[in-house]
Order: sequence, then C-alpha cells, then structure tokens
Amino acid sequence: MYDEIIKAQEVLYKGGVILYPTDTIWGIGCDATNEAAVRRVFDIKKRVDSKALLVLIDNPVKLNFYIQEVPEVAWDLVDLAENPLTIIYPGGRNLAPNLLAEDGSVGIRITKDEFSKKLCERFRKAIVSTSANVSGQPSPGFFDEISPEIMAGVDYVVNYRREDKTIAKPSSIIRLGIGGQVQVIRA
Repeated sequence: MYDEIIKAQEVLYKGGVILYPTDTIWGIGCDATNEAAVRRVFDIKKRVDSKALLVLIDNPVKLNFYIQEVPEVAWDLVDLAENPLTIIYPGGRNLAPNLLAEDGSVGIRITKDEFSKKLCERFRKAIVSTSANVSGQPSPGFFDEISPEIMAGVDYVVNYRREDKTIAKPSSIIRLGIGGQVQVIRA
C-alpha cells in the first residue's frame, strides 16, 4: 500500500489525475487546489463544471483552512459520524475556483479509509474525490466495473484494493448554512 501512496502522491504533485480507492467507492482524484487538474476531472467525467465536486481531507482540523467559517454544528456532525459523511459548507477557500459551487460552497468529507487517509496525510492538501464514471452513468460498485474510457483518461490507476468486493455505498450528504441551517441531501 505504501508504494501505491507514494506513486499516487507523485502524480498529484505533478498536476495529474488518479483513479483510487476511497472510503466509499473508487474515485477520480486530483489536487483540489489545481484549477487545470480539476478541469481535467470534469473533462474525464464529461460533466459540466457548474456541478461542484467534493474533496477529501484526513483531519477535521484542516476544515479551518478550506472553509471561511466552519459552522459550530459541523464539529458535532464530524465527531458523531459513524459512516462516510460529506458536508457541504458555505464559503470555501484555498481551493481551485472551478471546484466550488456557484454559491461558493464546497463538499468536504473527512476520510477514515486507510488508503485515502494516508494519501491525504502525505499529500498535505485536499484531494478531489468524485465517482469513477462518466456523468449520468451508474457509479461503479467495484474496480472491475470502471469503464475503460475512465481508466484511459487518468494519469495513474492505483494498484491497491482492485480485487476488493466489499459492497460500498456513497456517503451521506448534509448541507450546512451560515446561520446554522441543516439540510439532509442524502441520508
């Protein structure tokens, strides 16, 4: 696993795009601060860039760097989450501008998965994580369901957990408002 983390990290540092296992399903990822890399992810997915992408971080402390003002309720949600949870925060910052939604919000998930967590730790920046499929197509449940088109579009395909058949599901999604509003998008 360590060698794969190093290889993936090198590709991310060079502005490349990777295909990697996450705490939910296989994802397409890049440096979340690199506008050109984020654009490539949109191109690979054939997705309009007005539909925001989420990012992974390894530690809740990093929220303060990527969010202008973390709503208080977020800390409780992060602490209590037993399953993967993506929170859409208002006021994203220090990220590629084309990664943010039109209203400036950004979805962030604190990964607990061993591989993606260690990759985030070593890379020391947020990493884009979006399902490994062309926009509008079903998300692949396992590595062998990822289309050749997606694999050909990335710079590096992580050679770890490819045989894993553990059934994964997408994260829950909650949107937080500046005034403490909480909206469940996907339970």
